[in-house]
Amino acid sequence: MDSSHHPQHIADAPSNNWVERYLPPHALPYAQLMRLDRPIGWWLLLLPCWWSLALASIHSGASLPNLWHALLFCLGAIIMRGAGCVLNDLADKNFDAKVERTKSRPLPSGRVSTKAAIYFLGLLLCIGLAVLLQFNTSTVLWALASLVIVAIYPFMKRITYYPQFVLGLAFNWGALLGWTATRAEMAVAPIMLYAGGIFWTLAYDTIYAHQDKEDDIQIGVKSTALKFGAQTVYWLVAFFGSAIVMFALALFHANASWISYLALAATATHAAWQIKCFDGNNSDLCLKLFKSNRTFGLIFLFGLLLDCLTP
Repeated sequence: MDSSHHPQHIADAPSNNWVERYLPPHALPYAQLMRLDRPIGWWLLLLPCWWSLALASIHSGASLPNLWHALLFCLGAIIMRGAGCVLNDLADKNFDAKVERTKSRPLPSGRVSTKAAIYFLGLLLCIGLAVLLQFNTSTVLWALASLVIVAIYPFMKRITYYPQFVLGLAFNWGALLGWTATRAEMAVAPIMLYAGGIFWTLAYDTIYAHQDKEDDIQIGVKSTALKFGAQTVYWLVAFFGSAIVMFALALFHANASWISYLALAATATHAAWQIKCFDGNNSDLCLKLFKSNRTFGLIFLFGLLLDCLTP
């Protein structure tokens, strides 16, 4: 059966995704609530964690980051991104019901009740806490500090045109945690990495928000896409450019070698390609460019790992 005709298919999910193909009917709505059918979200949450692990390894002179930490961050990113999506859908249930693209999601369609979603959110948070407690005290405390940002993000698009900035604050927190997991202290390098990640999120999520402009106007929520309009491309230059500068400062403070800077140049080239291709009125292209930021992040990560391995 074509996934787009699946009785529980969500309009904005990829066709023929593995969640619809393999999960039993009772588990499917919860997997969709976590957005397991759309892995790009947890990749964008995970990559700053892995960058930070690699950057700390470079600074420490280690050959490679701690693999156990890398796996914990991966599991934590999937779980906590899922929890964030449940929280977001609980906050947006009434908005989502009015929009064609989102009204088939589990909460507005009634396939998951509000009460069940709250219990499920509690379960995810407990799993997330169990993962977090595998790290040192410094990392646990820094991670807990991010929960305030995570909690307020779903409501930001009602009060500011810059919800993407708050998303950046939340989604790049891992840029601090990878460093503390390795070195049990905070330093300038991860703070620069975090700042760069915020600018990166402002860029990619502004691209993403251009898909939703008409719906956002209709239901009365705000975004950088609506704020910048036809000037968006200039803002993308500023955001991506600022991200690259901050990443370069992070490399400098971590005593990275030329290999990391070469990877950063390749990452900047990918950003330039996104800016060149950008068309705010082409929703399919906006989604493609948004998703391509996994490649952006992996290019940078590959360079950092190569730097770790080079004496």
